Amino acid sequence: MAVAEANTKTMKVGGVEIEVDIRGTGKPLLFLSSEEQLENASPLVDDLAKKYQVIIPSAPGFGRSPRPDWMTNPDDIAYVYLDLLATLGLNDVIVVGFSLGGWIAAEIATKDTRRISKLVLVDAYGVKIGGPFDVDIEDMWVLHPQKVAALKWHDVEKGKRDFASMNDDQLTVVAQNIETFARFCWEPYMHNPKLKRRLHRIDVPTLVVWGENDGLTKASYGKAYAGLIPGAKFETIAAAGHFPHIEQPEAFAKVLNGFIG
Repeated sequence: MAVAEANTKTMKVGGVEIEVDIRGTGKPLLFLSSEEQLENASPLVDDLAKKYQVIIPSAPGFGRSPRPDWMTNPDDIAYVYLDLLATLGLNDVIVVGFSLGGWIAAEIATKDTRRISKLVLVDAYGVKIGGPFDVDIEDMWVLHPQKVAALKWHDVEKGKRDFASMNDDQLTVVAQNIETFARFCWEPYMHNPKLKRRLHRIDVPTLVVWGENDGLTKASYGKAYAGLIPGAKFETIAAAGHFPHIEQPEAFAKVLNGFIG
Protein backbone atom coordinates (compact mmCIF):
# COMPACT_ATOMS: atom_id res chain seq x y z
CA MET A 1 0.00 0.00 0.00
CA ALA A 2 1.31 3.45 -0.90
CA VAL A 3 1.82 5.62 2.14
CA ALA A 4 0.44 9.15 1.96
CA GLU A 5 3.24 11.72 1.97
CA ALA A 6 3.32 13.58 5.26
CA ASN A 7 3.88 17.30 5.63
CA THR A 8 4.93 17.63 9.24
CA LYS A 9 5.57 21.06 10.68
CA THR A 10 5.59 22.95 13.93
CA MET A 11 2.93 25.63 14.23
CA LYS A 12 2.22 28.29 16.81
CA VAL A 13 -1.50 28.67 17.43
CA GLY A 14 -2.95 30.84 20.16
CA GLY A 15 0.54 31.22 21.59
CA VAL A 16 0.96 27.43 21.87
CA GLU A 17 3.49 25.47 19.82
CA ILE A 18 2.29 22.14 18.41
CA GLU A 19 3.47 19.63 15.84
CA VAL A 20 1.00 19.12 12.99
CA ASP A 21 1.11 16.37 10.36
CA ILE A 22 -0.94 17.02 7.21
CA ARG A 23 -1.56 14.29 4.65
CA GLY A 24 -3.61 14.13 1.47
CA THR A 25 -5.90 16.66 -0.17
CA GLY A 26 -9.63 17.25 -0.24
CA LYS A 27 -12.23 18.00 2.40
CA PRO A 28 -10.50 18.67 5.74
CA LEU A 29 -10.60 15.99 8.43
CA LEU A 30 -9.20 16.74 11.87
CA PHE A 31 -7.77 13.46 13.19
CA LEU A 32 -7.36 13.51 16.97
CA SER A 33 -5.21 10.60 18.09
CA SER A 34 -5.46 8.56 21.25
CA GLU A 35 -3.10 9.11 24.17
CA GLU A 36 -0.83 6.40 22.72
CA GLN A 37 -0.89 7.88 19.19
CA LEU A 38 -1.15 4.36 17.78
CA GLU A 39 -3.33 5.58 14.91
CA ASN A 40 -0.78 7.95 13.37
CA ALA A 41 1.11 5.21 11.52
CA SER A 42 -1.91 3.04 10.79
CA PRO A 43 -3.32 2.20 7.34
CA LEU A 44 -6.46 4.09 8.37
CA VAL A 45 -4.68 7.42 7.93
CA ASP A 46 -3.43 6.49 4.47
CA ASP A 47 -6.89 5.35 3.41
CA LEU A 48 -8.45 8.60 4.63
CA ALA A 49 -5.74 10.66 2.93
CA LYS A 50 -6.85 9.30 -0.45
CA LYS A 51 -10.03 11.35 -0.14
CA TYR A 52 -9.47 13.92 2.61
CA GLN A 53 -6.90 16.40 3.81
CA VAL A 54 -6.06 14.70 7.11
CA ILE A 55 -4.77 17.07 9.79
CA ILE A 56 -3.11 15.22 12.70
CA PRO A 57 -1.98 17.51 15.51
CA SER A 58 0.04 16.28 18.46
CA ALA A 59 -1.60 17.80 21.52
CA PRO A 60 0.59 19.83 23.87
CA GLY A 61 2.68 17.37 25.86
CA PHE A 62 2.21 14.57 23.32
CA GLY A 63 4.47 13.55 20.47
CA ARG A 64 7.01 16.34 20.03
CA SER A 65 4.73 19.17 21.11
CA PRO A 66 5.92 20.94 24.26
CA ARG A 67 3.54 21.22 27.20
CA PRO A 68 3.04 24.73 28.59
CA ASP A 69 2.90 24.85 32.38
CA TRP A 70 -0.51 26.53 32.38
CA MET A 71 -2.22 23.69 30.49
CA THR A 72 -3.83 21.25 32.92
CA ASN A 73 -6.62 19.32 31.18
CA PRO A 74 -8.19 18.25 27.85
CA ASP A 75 -10.54 21.24 27.99
CA ASP A 76 -7.48 23.49 27.50
CA ILE A 77 -6.43 21.45 24.46
CA ALA A 78 -9.86 21.95 22.87
CA TYR A 79 -9.25 25.70 22.65
CA VAL A 80 -5.85 25.13 21.05
CA TYR A 81 -7.49 23.01 18.36
CA LEU A 82 -10.18 25.60 17.72
CA ASP A 83 -7.36 28.10 17.22
CA LEU A 84 -5.67 25.60 14.88
CA LEU A 85 -8.76 25.38 12.65
CA ALA A 86 -8.91 29.18 12.55
CA THR A 87 -5.19 29.51 11.81
CA LEU A 88 -5.46 27.06 8.93
CA GLY A 89 -8.64 28.78 7.69
CA LEU A 90 -10.57 25.51 7.64
CA ASN A 91 -14.34 25.16 7.41
CA ASP A 92 -16.74 22.24 6.93
CA VAL A 93 -14.32 20.06 8.91
CA ILE A 94 -14.98 16.44 9.86
CA VAL A 95 -13.60 15.80 13.36
CA VAL A 96 -12.68 12.23 14.31
CA GLY A 97 -11.31 11.56 17.79
CA PHE A 98 -10.02 8.36 19.39
CA SER A 99 -9.97 7.67 23.15
CA LEU A 100 -8.45 10.83 24.71
CA GLY A 101 -8.73 12.44 21.27
CA GLY A 102 -12.46 11.63 21.36
CA TRP A 103 -12.77 13.41 24.69
CA ILE A 104 -11.03 16.47 23.24
CA ALA A 105 -13.27 16.32 20.15
CA ALA A 106 -16.36 16.36 22.38
CA GLU A 107 -14.98 19.36 24.29
CA ILE A 108 -14.40 21.20 20.99
CA ALA A 109 -17.93 20.53 19.73
CA THR A 110 -19.56 21.83 22.92
CA LYS A 111 -17.77 25.15 22.45
CA ASP A 112 -18.03 26.04 18.76
CA THR A 113 -19.20 23.99 15.77
CA ARG A 114 -19.16 26.76 13.17
CA ARG A 115 -16.17 25.19 11.39
CA ILE A 116 -17.31 21.58 11.94
CA SER A 117 -19.60 19.52 9.69
CA LYS A 118 -19.55 16.10 11.41
CA LEU A 119 -18.22 14.59 14.61
CA VAL A 120 -17.03 11.03 15.29
CA LEU A 121 -16.10 9.85 18.79
CA VAL A 122 -14.36 6.48 19.11
CA ASP A 123 -14.22 4.88 22.59
CA ALA A 124 -13.95 8.36 24.07
CA TYR A 125 -13.32 9.25 27.68
CA GLY A 126 -14.57 12.45 29.25
CA VAL A 127 -17.83 12.02 31.17
CA LYS A 128 -19.00 10.45 34.43
CA ILE A 129 -22.09 8.39 33.72
CA GLY A 130 -22.75 6.63 37.01
CA GLY A 131 -22.80 7.74 40.62
CA PRO A 132 -19.76 8.59 42.76
CA PHE A 133 -19.11 4.95 43.65
CA ASP A 134 -19.77 3.49 40.19
CA VAL A 135 -16.72 2.53 38.11
CA ASP A 136 -17.36 3.98 34.66
CA ILE A 137 -13.72 3.75 33.60
CA GLU A 138 -11.32 1.18 35.01
CA ASP A 139 -8.34 2.63 36.87
CA MET A 140 -5.54 1.85 34.45
CA TRP A 141 -2.87 3.40 36.67
CA VAL A 142 -3.31 1.07 39.63
CA LEU A 143 -3.89 -2.18 37.74
CA HIS A 144 -1.10 -4.46 36.55
CA PRO A 145 -0.10 -3.67 32.93
CA GLN A 146 -1.16 -7.15 31.81
CA LYS A 147 -4.61 -6.56 33.30
CA VAL A 148 -4.85 -3.20 31.56
CA ALA A 149 -3.87 -4.80 28.24
CA ALA A 150 -6.56 -7.45 28.71
CA LEU A 151 -9.11 -4.70 29.29
CA LYS A 152 -7.97 -2.63 26.32
CA TRP A 153 -7.67 -5.33 23.69
CA HIS A 154 -9.94 -8.14 22.53
CA ASP A 155 -6.76 -9.72 21.16
CA VAL A 156 -3.87 -8.64 23.41
CA GLU A 157 -1.34 -9.64 20.75
CA LYS A 158 -2.49 -6.70 18.63
CA GLY A 159 -1.65 -4.32 21.43
CA LYS A 160 1.95 -5.38 21.96
CA ARG A 161 4.62 -2.80 21.14
CA ASP A 162 8.26 -3.59 20.45
CA PHE A 163 9.92 -1.09 22.76
CA ALA A 164 13.29 -2.84 22.38
CA SER A 165 13.44 -1.81 18.72
CA MET A 166 12.71 1.88 19.44
CA ASN A 167 15.48 4.47 19.55
CA ASP A 168 15.91 6.93 22.41
CA ASP A 169 13.88 9.64 20.68
CA GLN A 170 10.93 7.29 20.13
CA LEU A 171 11.07 6.04 23.72
CA THR A 172 11.15 9.62 24.98
CA VAL A 173 7.92 10.32 23.08
CA VAL A 174 6.28 7.22 24.60
CA ALA A 175 7.33 8.30 28.09
CA GLN A 176 6.17 11.87 27.55
CA ASN A 177 2.79 10.68 26.28
CA ILE A 178 2.27 8.59 29.42
CA GLU A 179 3.34 11.43 31.71
CA THR A 180 1.09 14.01 30.05
CA PHE A 181 -1.86 11.62 29.92
CA ALA A 182 -1.59 11.08 33.67
CA ARG A 183 -1.04 14.78 34.37
CA PHE A 184 -4.12 15.84 32.40
CA CYS A 185 -6.50 13.01 33.33
CA TRP A 186 -5.65 11.83 36.85
CA GLU A 187 -7.81 14.21 38.86
CA PRO A 188 -10.71 14.21 38.33
CA TYR A 189 -10.20 10.74 36.95
CA MET A 190 -10.70 10.57 33.17
CA HIS A 191 -13.55 13.08 32.96
CA ASN A 192 -14.50 16.72 33.04
CA PRO A 193 -17.37 17.11 35.54
CA LYS A 194 -18.78 19.93 33.38
CA LEU A 195 -18.70 18.14 30.02
CA LYS A 196 -21.74 15.97 30.70
CA ARG A 197 -23.82 19.14 31.17
CA ARG A 198 -22.49 20.64 27.95
CA LEU A 199 -22.97 17.78 25.48
CA HIS A 200 -26.48 19.00 24.64
CA ARG A 201 -24.80 21.93 22.86
CA ILE A 202 -23.41 19.68 20.11
CA ASP A 203 -25.48 20.52 17.04
CA VAL A 204 -23.71 18.66 14.21
CA PRO A 205 -24.32 15.07 13.06
CA THR A 206 -22.47 12.83 15.49
CA LEU A 207 -21.44 9.17 15.42
CA VAL A 208 -20.20 7.38 18.53
CA VAL A 209 -18.30 4.15 17.78
CA TRP A 210 -17.33 1.60 20.42
CA GLY A 211 -15.43 -1.65 20.59
CA GLU A 212 -17.93 -4.27 21.75
CA ASN A 213 -15.32 -5.82 24.04
CA ASP A 214 -13.81 -2.65 25.47
CA GLY A 215 -13.09 -3.42 29.12
CA LEU A 216 -11.78 0.03 30.04
CA THR A 217 -14.92 1.88 29.00
CA LYS A 218 -17.67 -0.64 28.37
CA ALA A 219 -20.09 -0.38 25.46
CA SER A 220 -22.85 0.53 27.93
CA TYR A 221 -20.79 3.61 28.87
CA GLY A 222 -20.45 4.50 25.19
CA LYS A 223 -24.17 4.11 24.58
CA ALA A 224 -24.95 6.37 27.53
CA TYR A 225 -22.38 8.89 26.25
CA ALA A 226 -24.08 8.93 22.85
CA GLY A 227 -27.45 9.40 24.55
CA LEU A 228 -26.26 12.72 25.95
CA ILE A 229 -25.62 14.13 22.46
CA PRO A 230 -28.74 15.20 20.53
CA GLY A 231 -29.39 12.87 17.58
CA ALA A 232 -26.12 10.96 17.95
CA LYS A 233 -25.84 7.52 16.36
CA PHE A 234 -24.20 4.67 18.24
CA GLU A 235 -22.40 1.74 16.62
CA THR A 236 -20.38 -1.13 18.06
CA ILE A 237 -17.58 -3.07 16.43
CA ALA A 238 -17.52 -6.81 17.21
CA ALA A 239 -14.34 -8.59 18.38
CA ALA A 240 -12.71 -5.29 19.31
CA GLY A 241 -11.65 -3.54 22.48
CA HIS A 242 -10.71 0.08 23.16
CA PHE A 243 -9.08 0.50 19.74
CA PRO A 244 -11.61 -0.96 17.25
CA HIS A 245 -9.99 0.92 14.37
CA ILE A 246 -6.80 -1.09 14.96
CA GLU A 247 -8.26 -4.47 15.88
CA GLN A 248 -10.97 -4.50 13.20
CA PRO A 249 -9.86 -1.92 10.60
CA GLU A 250 -12.16 -3.09 7.81
CA ALA A 251 -15.28 -3.17 9.97
CA PHE A 252 -14.38 0.19 11.47
CA ALA A 253 -13.70 1.77 8.06
CA LYS A 254 -17.08 0.57 6.82
CA VAL A 255 -18.88 2.23 9.74
CA LEU A 256 -16.82 5.41 9.51
CA ASN A 257 -17.13 5.84 5.74
CA GLY A 258 -20.84 5.12 5.90
CA PHE A 259 -21.20 8.14 8.17
CA ILE A 260 -18.75 10.68 6.79
CA GLY A 261 -19.50 9.83 3.14
